[in-house]
Amino acid sequence: MTLSATSLLAALPADPALTVLSGALVGLVLGLVGGGGSILSVPLMVYVVGIRDAHVAIGTSALAVGLNALVSLSGHARAGTVKWRCAVVFGVCGMIGALVGSTLGRAVNGQRLLAAFALLMVAVGIMMLRGRRNLGNPGAACNRDNVGKVCICALGTGVLSGFFGIGGGFLIVPGLVACTGMPILNAVGTSLFVVAVLGLTTASSYAASGLVDWPVAVLFIAGGAIGSILGLRGGKALAAQRGLLTTLFACMIFVVAGYVLYRAL
Repeated sequence: MTLSATSLLAALPADPALTVLSGALVGLVLGLVGGGGSILSVPLMVYVVGIRDAHVAIGTSALAVGLNALVSLSGHARAGTVKWRCAVVFGVCGMIGALVGSTLGRAVNGQRLLAAFALLMVAVGIMMLRGRRNLGNPGAACNRDNVGKVCICALGTGVLSGFFGIGGGFLIVPGLVACTGMPILNAVGTSLFVVAVLGLTTASSYAASGLVDWPVAVLFIAGGAIGSILGLRGGKALAAQRGLLTTLFACMIFVVAGYVLYRAL
């Protein structure tokens, strides 16, 4: 019994409170904008929690983000903002891409992976700023006219998601808007289903290679569940100011990307 307890304590991160708070921040962002959890979780895992292996940080992050996305998804589903047909099509195609991407990602040097991740964050931040005023069509859906574009976009997003170990929400939201013309609020709700699918697919691939820190994952997920609930409430309150929220989030992406790139190089 004593050995078991000692082993459990030794496996815990150096500062469990910081791990829970980091998870809460990621959950808050997921609840607010339906994505971006991995933008924060990977650098938080490396620079705050203290996971030194970039691949373990990515695998643990993918698991935590995938499960936290399910918590946020339940709230959006109750609010009726999820386009389920688009979610399933995007999720299935994205899952195939994620399996390919995660295999490629594990073969790349960890520091180079973080540097490439930072550059991708900058590109997506610019995309978010450009589309912040787009209101979209509330009746938009996946149909025979756009299903081809949706599948291609989903495959590409899945590859990037698996390669960088991200849930992919910050790529899925603009992808859904571009392919279907749906409003940002529906894209946010729909993206959470895909984030969960891609995150858990990527995590399973990393876990099979022993690249998930389970004690950290449990604490991160616990904090994320709390943050997701707060994020859902905040997202409803700020729905009328979505453009402002997107702008602030894009600025946050640039700051984090600069820091990650500095540390990686």
